Amino acid sequence: MEWSDEGTIIGVRRHGESAVILEVMTRDHGRHLGLVRGGRSAKQQPVLQPGNAVSLVWRARLDEHLGEYKVELLASHAARLIAAPVALYGLGTIGALLRLLPERDPHPGLHEALSVMVAHLDEPALAPALVVRFEVAMLAELGFGLDLARCAVTGSPDDLSHVSPKSGKAVSRKAAEPYRDRLLTLPPFLSEGQGARAPSPADLAAGFALTGFFLRRYVLEPRGLAEPPERARLVELAARASLASEA
Repeated sequence: MEWSDEGTIIGVRRHGESAVILEVMTRDHGRHLGLVRGGRSAKQQPVLQPGNAVSLVWRARLDEHLGEYKVELLASHAARLIAAPVALYGLGTIGALLRLLPERDPHPGLHEALSVMVAHLDEPALAPALVVRFEVAMLAELGFGLDLARCAVTGSPDDLSHVSPKSGKAVSRKAAEPYRDRLLTLPPFLSEGQGARAPSPADLAAGFALTGFFLRRYVLEPRGLAEPPERARLVELAARASLASEA
């Protein structure tokens, strides 16, 4: 068995004295692991870092085997990401979410989103909102997509302000008024799209609360899992960075 692909490294762990097991979110083969012999060498270590874009050749005798990777660097992002705590926690959060997907199950949309995000994860003004949007995409890929385009009551796309915790559907401000204490806040940067104003600290907190609620209810708790610790640190960093920018 053999295939070639491209992807972004999301994890590396030691294996034996000199090898590593590399975890990559690939374009056509999903989240895929493989052994890299000599992966702990001085030559290989700078290449095999989370966030780097790589081309891969995977070989195994049988499809179900772990197999071995031959890796070439396409773009080095690790040094830039390591220097920014928000990037490290963002990448850690994304990696933990991607591990919820079945291994070797293609998700080309998430692969593309990850490739784009890596370019901006070290930017404190952009990274937290990008991670929230990625979490919305993850929920959709896992079969629990949120409907944030139109009000569940009126059908209108205007003035959306809340989300029903039962249905995951948006609700307009007027329709939400009698039930506000039972609804989740929908921040403008999710309802207005990419061209929305820069999110405030309250917007980011609402975004993380929104996606966190549905991730816990439908994905993490049914599997007996807790939120990744990197996510809590990212939420803290986002709040501090946003407050500092407003000071």
